[in-house]
Amino acid sequence: MSESRVSITINNGFAEVQLNRPDKRNALDMAMFYDLDKVIRKISKDKSIRAVIVSGAGDDFCSGLDIKSVMTKPVNGIKLLWKWLPGNANLAQRVVVGWRRLPVPVIMAIHGRCWGGGTQIALGGDFRIASPEANLSIMEGRWGLIPDMGGTLTLKEILSVDQAMEWAMSAEEISAESALEHGLLNQVADDPLAAARALAEKLTIGSPDAVAGVKKLYHRAWHRDQRAVLARETFYQWRILLGKNRSIAVKKQLSDPTISFAKRKSW
Repeated sequence: MSESRVSITINNGFAEVQLNRPDKRNALDMAMFYDLDKVIRKISKDKSIRAVIVSGAGDDFCSGLDIKSVMTKPVNGIKLLWKWLPGNANLAQRVVVGWRRLPVPVIMAIHGRCWGGGTQIALGGDFRIASPEANLSIMEGRWGLIPDMGGTLTLKEILSVDQAMEWAMSAEEISAESALEHGLLNQVADDPLAAARALAEKLTIGSPDAVAGVKKLYHRAWHRDQRAVLARETFYQWRILLGKNRSIAVKKQLSDPTISFAKRKSW
């Protein structure tokens, strides 16, 4: 199966998914959001799949949201954030939490840039393996946004609140070495895709039901208020999108770094 933005190959029980927009450093446009959502649904229906490996084509895993493509049309924000109930996952969140909900191990093989939405997608995996030169960033703050794709669920499980806030507020780039030290990565390897395949082989030796049961049990034991987190992410993002400072942040990045922010809202 091949989508316009995402490719998937299924072989001997292993699904290898690749973000396939290398000319744009795999930046997330609306088509990629939709294709990732479709691929996750496809995998969820195939009970022969034992493990999933996600990687990126070209020089980078994913450089984040394609701001010029997505944010120039207000309707895209509605499409990404719309949900019927506050605790449901919207489109932006489904491409992250969708990996968590699959009853098989999901391994992210990261190289190059893994920024913003790319880091959020990586956080959706159960395991993250990166090349030594890879760097990650919770970069949404650079554009006047908050991380709202569901990666908060994983950050809560693996990082202290002060470290998570520092990285999200500063939008700084995080080296693979630092990410490994803080638990954001499970492993650093010269060939992350080969290492991911080796890990997938190890994790699928036993019963597929036992593996699925462990994943579901541990996610529920470690994190019980997923719906509340997803609801807060979206509510806070709407408040930001409807304010002045989000558009000012974009202008500071794209055209005028000297422009000043407006006064903060009451939070």
